[in-house]
Amino acid sequence: MNFQDKLILAIDFDGTIVEDAYPSIGKPKLFAFETLKRLQKEGHRLILWTYRSGKRLDEAVAFCNENGIEFYAVNKSFPEEQNDIEKSPKIHADLFIDDRNIGGFIGWGKIHQMLIDDTPLIETKVKKKGFLNWFK
Repeated sequence: MNFQDKLILAIDFDGTIVEDAYPSIGKPKLFAFETLKRLQKEGHRLILWTYRSGKRLDEAVAFCNENGIEFYAVNKSFPEEQNDIEKSPKIHADLFIDDRNIGGFIGWGKIHQMLIDDTPLIETKVKKKGFLNWFK
């Protein structure tokens, strides 16, 4: 994926942007808002994709706004989308940033490296085999 292109990023709140203290709001994770601001500045669309709803969701959105982040959409693919039981609640995004990923949350420093510093998402190491090693 070419990160010069603009991405749609679905980002979890509790345990990802802030420390998990649900239903309260935890302290911001190290470099979370700095990285989100940079991603936004570069034109990537940020979607808040969280379990929170109602008053708790409003609190999370307000907290992010107070810290300089206004999301493109919240718990939907685009601002005008209407929730409908006939449609899947799954949203469209290029990447999902969540503390519940396999392997856990990698941290905002690593996300910054991968998305802003243009470091490959998956590091591949090619092990060179000599002729004799093929048969071991």
